[in-house]
Amino acid sequence: MELINDHLAVKARVLPTTDDGFLVLAGEVGAWRGHLASPPARLPAQLKALTANVEAREANVFRAVLRTPGEGDELLAARGIRPARYDVVVLIRTESVDSLRALRESAAYKELAETMSAAARRTHQFAAGNAGRLGDVDHGQDHCFLFNYFYADDRETLLKVWEYTAGWFQAKTALPNSALMRPLEGEPADYGLVNHASWPNWRAFLPSLIFRPTFRRFVLANFKANGIAAQPIIYRRV
Repeated sequence: MELINDHLAVKARVLPTTDDGFLVLAGEVGAWRGHLASPPARLPAQLKALTANVEAREANVFRAVLRTPGEGDELLAARGIRPARYDVVVLIRTESVDSLRALRESAAYKELAETMSAAARRTHQFAAGNAGRLGDVDHGQDHCFLFNYFYADDRETLLKVWEYTAGWFQAKTALPNSALMRPLEGEPADYGLVNHASWPNWRAFLPSLIFRPTFRRFVLANFKANGIAAQPIIYRRV
């Protein structure tokens, strides 16, 4: 792991990981106008209705709003990996990783996946465990929700850099939570980690990503130095 501008580092306040399991079903469905998303109105509502049949700890549907500053377009191109442009996402959380397989084979989940696939140009599905945590994400509030799709050649370095930079987000954007999802063995390897988090409103984080010089000099610089592509997208819950 290569450290950049170490004097800007803030130690992250991490919590123990959980036994939670996650199923992520993401799709490219609508259109992007630059950094702004224009997802369809009907599909997210359909998926939301179908989640009522899913037996899990919780199941939520998200529609994309905005792609915020990231890093690693050249790395993705060199590896032949298409950028993440998922404008509709279903996130299912279970009590344990062991319960994911049965859930994935259930009729309720298959109907969700088939409905997404029928409408999307491209889909991405994976099962994951919890690899890091700053706090539980509260889906009961109308917050701004993050899914950050990370790629790196070295997944162990990726986890270390996430923890190394997470303190900046806690200090500069008052990030209240984060659940880091790591795909299980045998799952698609496009993303070594997907970070799910939330802020109560746009003012809490967006100005810091645009106007704070340390975001680029510290966060994005460490991603680049360690061969990490970060693709953050902000969503609202359906």
